[in-house]
Amino acid sequence: MSWEFGVTVAAIVATAILGLPIGHAMLGASTLYLLLQGRDMSIAAEQMLNGLYGSYVLLAIPLFIFAADLMNVGTLSDKLLNFCRGLVGRFRGGLGHVNVVSSLIFSGMSGSAIADAVGMGRIIINLMTRDGKYPAAYAGAITAASAVIGPIIPPSIPMVLFALVSDTSIGYLFLGGVAPGLILGVLLMAMNAWQARVHDYPVDDPVPLRELPMLTLRAVPALLMPVILLVGIYGGVTTPTEAAALAALYAFIVSTVFYRSVSLRTAYETVRHSAKSTASVGFLIAGALAFNYVVTVEQIPNVIQGALGDAELSRIGFLLLVNLVLLVLGCLLEANAILLVIVPIFLPTAVALGVDPVHFGVIVVVNTMIGLVTPPYGLLLFVVTSITKSPIGETIYYLLPFLGIMILGLGMITFLPDLVLFLPRLYGYGG
Repeated sequence: MSWEFGVTVAAIVATAILGLPIGHAMLGASTLYLLLQGRDMSIAAEQMLNGLYGSYVLLAIPLFIFAADLMNVGTLSDKLLNFCRGLVGRFRGGLGHVNVVSSLIFSGMSGSAIADAVGMGRIIINLMTRDGKYPAAYAGAITAASAVIGPIIPPSIPMVLFALVSDTSIGYLFLGGVAPGLILGVLLMAMNAWQARVHDYPVDDPVPLRELPMLTLRAVPALLMPVILLVGIYGGVTTPTEAAALAALYAFIVSTVFYRSVSLRTAYETVRHSAKSTASVGFLIAGALAFNYVVTVEQIPNVIQGALGDAELSRIGFLLLVNLVLLVLGCLLEANAILLVIVPIFLPTAVALGVDPVHFGVIVVVNTMIGLVTPPYGLLLFVVTSITKSPIGETIYYLLPFLGIMILGLGMITFLPDLVLFLPRLYGYGG
């Protein structure tokens, strides 16, 4: 490991602390490395262009972002929320259950934890805090925790990025995330039920069962989106990227024609917002591609693999180490940056120890998503506190039980790989 690499890492850390976006920081530091090494600095541009234009799978990202944005600006979120209230809102802590179930359903459309928290989360927080039914900090805490599920259940932008760096099948990764996402949802609902009893949260007025069929009927167009995605991908009709395009088109048609909730002006603003979000993710990927070249030149994966080999870690010991490292990094770094920069370093060791790549990918994604709510710097903490206006310390207080139960779920996923792999194997996966 050269001194130039040390300077590069220090430059990334320093510029990120000063507020420079992590993608810009990685790109600038990588260019600095090439300069210090006396290499052609155009290599950075070459790595970016080859990575961005040579990967068909990346097209799925802007399409999933656009579909999620359409869900947020249209009335699809309202229809889904009413359906969830009719389904689980009748139990103690019912709006907390609605929060989790709506995230489970909305996750089948957006693939983004932030989209879930900002869109559906904002609506359910307002419902939970109306008339003082729930403390605002509790509403924010369960919203942040349930939003974690979004990128675990397909579609999932982080899984697309993992597929990019690991050459793993996106379809099998998507299938591998279904059971873990449902497990986390059940655990969160169990914790919410317990919290509701401890704090004596109210039982909401139940929606009459006779109204449930109509609520379901109104929500059907929105509920069909994840079905279309899964049937398209696993029925062999579309590739994941084509399925993302189909999801965006379907969301647009449903919002504009069926629900008539999106005007031309709103559609334009949605496209604009999606383009900005895509550019932000794209620049992060570009910076990571340039930095990954530096990591490859320095042979960092080989160095780490050698160090882990000297430590004689077992497969379980390695996975425990990965969980610990990713949970810590998750509260400091953006999830996509971890996937693009840190994961390629661990990947060779995982393969050498016989860890299944789909199982490893799901573990990594679950870790990075939990990192979004890990104190003190989890990104979702700042998102929900900006909505609730509650002190972040109070939100963390209510969040800790949910964080603990999610780490329990992570342990189940880590030590019981069949929870992840049984669905992919049903569809022909040989791992």
